[in-house]
Amino acid sequence: MHDDRTLIEARLKRVLDERIRPAVYPESVPLDVAVWNAPGEPVPVAEGLAATPEPTAVGAPWGAPWSTSWFQVTGTVPREWAGKTVEAILDLGFDENMPGFQCEGLVYRPDGTPVKGLNPRNQWVRIAAPATGGEDVHLHIEAASNPVILDYHPFLPTQLGDKETAGSEPQYKLARMDLAVFDETVWQLVIDLEVLGELMQELPEDSGRRYAIVRAIGRCLDAVDLQDVNGSAPAARAELEGVLTTPAEPSAHRISAVGHAHIDSAWLWPLRETVRKVARTTSNMTALIEDEPDFVFAMSQAQQWAWVKEHRPEVWAKVKKAVADGRFVPAGGMWVESDTNMPGSEAMARQFVHGKRFFLDEFGIENDEAWLPDTFGFAAGLPQIIKAAGSKWLLTQKISWSQTNRFPHHTFNWEGIDGTRIFTHFPPVDTYNCSMKGSEIAHAAKNFKDKGVARRSLAPTGWGDGGGGTTREMIAKAGRLRDLEGSATVEWETPAAFFEKAEAEYPNAPVWVGELYLELHRATLTSQAGTKQGNRRSEHLLREAELWAATAAVRVPEFSYPYEELDRIWKTVLLHQFHDILPGSSIAWVHREARATYAKVAEELNGIIDAAQRALAGQSDGTDTTLVFNSTPHTRDGVPAGGARPAAIDGQAAIASRADGGYVLDNGLLRVEIDARGLIVSAYDIVADRETIAPGQAANLPQIHADFPNMWDAWDVDEFYRNTVTDLTDADRVETGEDGVSVRVTRTFGDSRLTQTLSLSPGSMRLDIDTEVDWHETEKFLKLAFPLDIHAERYASETQFGHFYRATHTNTSWEAAKFEACNHRFVQVEEPGWGVALVTDSTYGHDVTRTVRASDSGTTTTVRASLLRAPRFPDPETDQGVHRFRHALVPGAAIGDAVREGYRINLPERQVPGGAEVAPLVTLDNDAVVVTAVKLADDGSGDVVVRFHESRGGRAKATLTPGFPVGSVEVTDLLERPLTDAPAPVRSGEEVALALRPFELVTLRFTRA
Repeated sequence: MHDDRTLIEARLKRVLDERIRPAVYPESVPLDVAVWNAPGEPVPVAEGLAATPEPTAVGAPWGAPWSTSWFQVTGTVPREWAGKTVEAILDLGFDENMPGFQCEGLVYRPDGTPVKGLNPRNQWVRIAAPATGGEDVHLHIEAASNPVILDYHPFLPTQLGDKETAGSEPQYKLARMDLAVFDETVWQLVIDLEVLGELMQELPEDSGRRYAIVRAIGRCLDAVDLQDVNGSAPAARAELEGVLTTPAEPSAHRISAVGHAHIDSAWLWPLRETVRKVARTTSNMTALIEDEPDFVFAMSQAQQWAWVKEHRPEVWAKVKKAVADGRFVPAGGMWVESDTNMPGSEAMARQFVHGKRFFLDEFGIENDEAWLPDTFGFAAGLPQIIKAAGSKWLLTQKISWSQTNRFPHHTFNWEGIDGTRIFTHFPPVDTYNCSMKGSEIAHAAKNFKDKGVARRSLAPTGWGDGGGGTTREMIAKAGRLRDLEGSATVEWETPAAFFEKAEAEYPNAPVWVGELYLELHRATLTSQAGTKQGNRRSEHLLREAELWAATAAVRVPEFSYPYEELDRIWKTVLLHQFHDILPGSSIAWVHREARATYAKVAEELNGIIDAAQRALAGQSDGTDTTLVFNSTPHTRDGVPAGGARPAAIDGQAAIASRADGGYVLDNGLLRVEIDARGLIVSAYDIVADRETIAPGQAANLPQIHADFPNMWDAWDVDEFYRNTVTDLTDADRVETGEDGVSVRVTRTFGDSRLTQTLSLSPGSMRLDIDTEVDWHETEKFLKLAFPLDIHAERYASETQFGHFYRATHTNTSWEAAKFEACNHRFVQVEEPGWGVALVTDSTYGHDVTRTVRASDSGTTTTVRASLLRAPRFPDPETDQGVHRFRHALVPGAAIGDAVREGYRINLPERQVPGGAEVAPLVTLDNDAVVVTAVKLADDGSGDVVVRFHESRGGRAKATLTPGFPVGSVEVTDLLERPLTDAPAPVRSGEEVALALRPFELVTLRFTRA
């Protein structure tokens, strides 16, 4: 037989595009359209429905950027359409290639009942099936004119990312507002041909199955009357029945499809718009659930559920019913799909606490899986947190974006820093917006790296980010792929059902130890410094507020613990840890609002802290001493951790001029030489008789790089940025500070100014470096370099509940790819017996490199803190303005010193006049065991909750002594529920004996006697 395969494939494309798809709606009549443009921000639904619209028409422009237009569409179903299925086609001016990144709408009936969302691939609204003819049609559309930020030429700077700069030019034109007859037979024929045509393209060219499909499609197209597609569609479908009913091979890959709509809680739109995106999508999905009995939809991010409950109660009622039916599934158990690199220990824990508690309180549902498809890499401390929250599985997809190395597994056990293992799955479909295309299904099967020992994977299916979720076309395709020869099989399942089956079939899954580093989007550790500082400071203020409020509530009868305020503030901070807010990859509007929100959070938390500390300090009688409140987990200047008393500082710091220009700072423990350029040329550990700075090098060196990545400006820094660097060695002034014992350095470069104050504290091995940058550069990267005279093959950086080691060398491509990485409060480099730490109060990005000196063959290990970037997309004014950073160089620092100094720089002492010392609410006698939270239990019982972990990576024994009468004590999970399988705490009177494994995390709950 002659090979006419390519001829038939080309024929299929043209006939589908030009004849069959248009015949899905063979008859149509226009609807009457009127519009009311809401002034300013979106209005309540009732106001939009009650407004008086003005007539408009198809082709009319509408929608200034970020505005809302309320369209009213009216009409009558023609009498001659009786017995037919009728739908409204409502096209706001969509580009079908951009689901989720443009205008959107939510359709309402006149009584305010939501019908469904309108999106580029979802423009229909069912009117009648079957119609009687003569039905009146009256619908309202709340249409959002969200401008296209990420256009066909992506990453171009635009002012559209903030309503204050976006202008008023209409963004869209109404494209179609019609009533139409829906021919379901033709629609089913389209699905038949799409499924078979897409499958055919994935089969080997010499495959018998491929030719069987080719012949069937040829017969089908022969049966189509191009002048009467609707009349001939049944006969055409009949020709395909044989190839559509041939079952899959028994060994076929099995795909669990989960209805999904990944909605970024903010990104190229502000938070307020996400509220509406979620309402549109949930309206779509509850409507689809009513129509499709096999369909299951999963939605993560408790915050988004809470928005629906608060802002769209009419939608919430439908969601609750679908949840009760088991069809609409809460997923993930987190408040938002957060970044996991930068959130601190407690914040990462509270993501699960608040997320899981919301789903438990609202639905009685406990999540066993963490659901983070789009997060930019995963910190090595996360497995223990997932387990401590009562969960056991993790799903993500983003690691498939890595530029350099392909991850070796799709299903595996992920081991964290403490040894906890979490069963983890990366969907091999390599997208969290699967649309059931044949190429996607075939890719999942071919790409699956665990073939031969496992054969299940998950496919999150649906358009995200306001694209409307899963469509009826996707469900129809999945139905045909349930058991089809040549394809993987597809079945709708919940995430839990998938994980249970996947874990059962793969009990000895391979193990990956350490962080899941994304070899992409590394610059998110630095972009939008103001947002990152707001997060860090909010985390530490929350620690203080809980600590002192709990202490005051236990000790001062009239003090009330602010349960509701702390709950609300935690949720605000957790929301802003979303993986496009905290990483700095959202539009200007998002970060402008974030900065204002963090300022309000700080004001409120400082008020709680002040009230609690004053209650503890007592009424002032004018003769009181100054009490120093120490919020760190270590004794500081004689003040115990979690207590208050007058500070006792030993020693003093001195300053002297240096012979060659510059100054020498000396406190008897550390001697620091700062040259005439304002650079550190010596940091001498007097006790250890050891120099910190590499010979011939200068530390505290500002360096600036050109920074123009190939893609994803706010997200990425590409390795070639290192090819060019300018050392900012010229100083305008080097002088003594106002206190007379510090050094102040001023530099100008480009259009910017950098001012630093360097100081030594008495009795401390810490050199404090306060940096202020008035930043007015674009597409530049500013770093602060510290070349250290240390030979080390690895270094430690703090992560949640511990630290993680990375290589200083680039032996393999895996190590070379980590040229920018995350730390929390410290980076520490060590030779046996002596190390150096660089601690920070608000930066996360850093790099560590090593070179061997020609002069003495010694090793220089250079630690660089990343300070500022200046990408122009999606915020063209990223980080312009004044920024302040605090770092400290700590020579002679072991890991324990790095932990202590990291807390110290982030939790400055507070001074309050008072007449009595404040004893700690809890005391630990081993500094290796670090308390991360002291609070009252969330249930309002008044129980005291203490969370702590081993911080140095070794075994630790300690005694915990409560500073209050104790009734009982029990080990709990993060949600403060008893752990029935945990050994009972060992008590001796009030004291509790502890024995912790390396990095072990423990939560204890004390009832008060």
